[in-house]
Amino acid sequence: MKLERLQEYAELLAKRGINVQKGEEVWVNCQTYQMEFVRLVVEELYKAGAKKVRVRFSDDEISKIGYKYASTSTLSKVPNYTIAEYKYMVKHNPSMLHIISDDPDAFKSISQSKLTKVTFAFRKKVKPYRDEMDGKYKWCIAAVPSKAWAEKVFPKLKGDEAIEALWEAILSCSRVDGHAIDNWDKHNDELMKHRKQLAALDLQYLEYKASNGTDFKVELMKNVLWGGGVEFTDKGLSYNPNVPSEEVFTSPKAGSIEGIVYSSKPLSYNGQIIDEFWVKFENGKVSKVGAKKNQKLLEQMVNTDEGSHMLGEVALVPYDSPIQNSKILFYETLFDENAACHLALGQGFKELFPEGASISNEEARSRGLNDSMIHVDFMIGTKDLEIVGTSFNGKKTTIFKNGNWAI
Repeated sequence: MKLERLQEYAELLAKRGINVQKGEEVWVNCQTYQMEFVRLVVEELYKAGAKKVRVRFSDDEISKIGYKYASTSTLSKVPNYTIAEYKYMVKHNPSMLHIISDDPDAFKSISQSKLTKVTFAFRKKVKPYRDEMDGKYKWCIAAVPSKAWAEKVFPKLKGDEAIEALWEAILSCSRVDGHAIDNWDKHNDELMKHRKQLAALDLQYLEYKASNGTDFKVELMKNVLWGGGVEFTDKGLSYNPNVPSEEVFTSPKAGSIEGIVYSSKPLSYNGQIIDEFWVKFENGKVSKVGAKKNQKLLEQMVNTDEGSHMLGEVALVPYDSPIQNSKILFYETLFDENAACHLALGQGFKELFPEGASISNEEARSRGLNDSMIHVDFMIGTKDLEIVGTSFNGKKTTIFKNGNWAI
């Protein structure tokens, strides 16, 4: 990939993804094989005004070795230095740039039970700190190719050829074409238009139907906002949490969904693929699930805690979107969730309340926000999906028709 285009991408992440302000501290979380691009990002962050950039590397292969040889008990202990980092984040709110390039099958050889127990223990320990940070700091998730991921997406290509193809797909879907900053300003305006349209409808219910069997109804909370594209911290600082992003979303009322939903794309979860699955809801909670691939992992995910049986997000994405039109299955939620309407089991978004981050966790839960240690998006959008909204005064409006916006 040409250096100029990578520099444009790095500048986009610094100026629109994180929207670095003069004197800010930024943490970059990335993998060891992203070094060339990380150097470009770090320079752009400093050029944009960051006073200090800290880079934290991880490595899938090293993690696999740890899971292979270390005990579940040892891996489940969260060390004091990790807690100290979270306490620092709560106090100082550094901006966070997460650069992902995970192999979708990275942990398929690792015990599902071991992986789930370790992940659960970590999330339980750090969740109070993450809750306290909600809405108070800027963050962005973006992607860079890895060899394993590229060859998964493009199985007929190998090595550098596969990586180049994935780079092109990532940059194209991220609107990096020589005018990235302007493209994102216009795109954010378009997503904001949909957010305002949905807010004006004052919706109480959404009803989904598709020919694959999806048929469910979900209740929304009164006065909860719609998000999507550009977001804002409690101090009014803008940022784009996902690059790319095509969704407009909100958090539904916990325990308020009835019906069945079928996945439209595979789900990459804990380094493994769950595919061709369905989720049935009764009395507002998951009552049964099924999957042709990795059903046990799906069941473990749903049974993480009480909140993992309920929804934390409903997201609207037109079927006619750049990612869908690319006809590429990325095996990565950041991209695949922005190719289709999706739901998320688990934690809702406290920052969508009118009070934003100032509302307490207890108050948010009392108003109906779901609480969980997980937030897992899975894709349900199809070419014939229809979504009908019902307002609090009983008026019905077709929101989606044939998979696309109808308003």
